[in-house]
Amino acid sequence: MRLTRLAAAALLAALLAGCATPPPASDKEATAEFRQTNDPLEPTNRVFYQVNDAIDTAVLRPVAIGYRDVVPQPVRDHVHNVLDNLGTPVTLANDMMEGKPRRAGDTLMRMLVNTTFGIAGIFDVATGWGWPAHDADFGITLGVWGIDSGPYLFLPILGPSNPRDAVGFGVDIALDPTTWVGSGDVVTGLSYGRIALGAIDARERLLDTLDKIKAQALDPYATIRSLARQHRRAQIEAVRKDTRATVPDWYPAAAAPTH
Repeated sequence: MRLTRLAAAALLAALLAGCATPPPASDKEATAEFRQTNDPLEPTNRVFYQVNDAIDTAVLRPVAIGYRDVVPQPVRDHVHNVLDNLGTPVTLANDMMEGKPRRAGDTLMRMLVNTTFGIAGIFDVATGWGWPAHDADFGITLGVWGIDSGPYLFLPILGPSNPRDAVGFGVDIALDPTTWVGSGDVVTGLSYGRIALGAIDARERLLDTLDKIKAQALDPYATIRSLARQHRRAQIEAVRKDTRATVPDWYPAAAAPTH
């Protein structure tokens, strides 16, 4: 606990020390751009980006490439399906907190169908049966509730984020049943294994995208910042636009009486 507090204090000090200097108020164009960018901690964020990029170059990317080369695509898809199925309790909780009963129903059916007919989630049977996957986490939930994202953050290990999503990440960990169900070396080992496999799966799926950004973007940091924000806004907007009725409209409406 003491080490955790010291690490948090050091991180806070680094963030405060690395604030970007805002332009003078007289320069209205630069001020407007500074506010739109909403990255007041950009110097520190760029340092964390460089650290993460070094770790990625030395470890994560080579592991992801090896994973892609050694493990066939169908097997990788099955691994992703299992990881997705393990995350359905958190998705379901957020669907309900977002006030989206149809999305919650889809998630519940995905969990039941894929856990049983899909053999513990190895096969994504639910999508073919009409219950496709969707994004849901507590960061999205807070966005649906109208909570502003706050300034851009590039967090160590976690990557692109913001204060709202950082809080949401912590809440999702608390919501995950594996966090508080079971104990012992076996459970701990399985939890760490799930985290490691999830990181490899996520990195493998981003191999081509990140390679393209690093090869073509003049400023990969700024490009990733822009794409991360666009993706997050699209996820939140998708939830807001999902206004399906609670009960599916399986039957055509009765014809209006003629006079």
